[in-house]
Amino acid sequence: MLRVTRALSKLSAAKVKSVAPGKYSDGGGLWLHRRQDGGAQWFLRVSIHGRRREMGLGPLHDVSLKQARLEAERWRAVARQGKDPIKERQRLVREAERNLYLLRDIAADAFESRKADLKDDGKAGRWFTPLELHVLPKLGGVPVSQIDQQDIRDTLRPILARQG
Repeated sequence: MLRVTRALSKLSAAKVKSVAPGKYSDGGGLWLHRRQDGGAQWFLRVSIHGRRREMGLGPLHDVSLKQARLEAERWRAVARQGKDPIKERQRLVREAERNLYLLRDIAADAFESRKADLKDDGKAGRWFTPLELHVLPKLGGVPVSQIDQQDIRDTLRPILARQG
């Protein structure tokens, strides 16, 4: 569990711009690290399950003090739920990446990788054409991670009804 007992908002925007190299606390685990080379970044320090974790929140030139405070609060809330904020952020990134793969793209890639094994390089259309005609118009634009059994059943029902 995360406990925040220190004062928050110890830094000001003016101070952030003018601080010398070093680490500066804004309170509540939010820190600014100003490097010798002039660069600086925000990080959040939390303890979760007895382990101290430091999570980068971005460079100072991209993330303002206000934005850093908002991000810190967001991830402190995750820590209060007993979740590791670093692992949770990684999980969210993976989930977002999964949603990038649309069925039409995966079907086209699968066809391209298999067409050398197909008769006449699949030009007869017996492999991909049914997908193009019946499945891709309904599900082609849907991320694969969001397709469920009901979607597949509803898409195939008219095709199977014609054959039966």
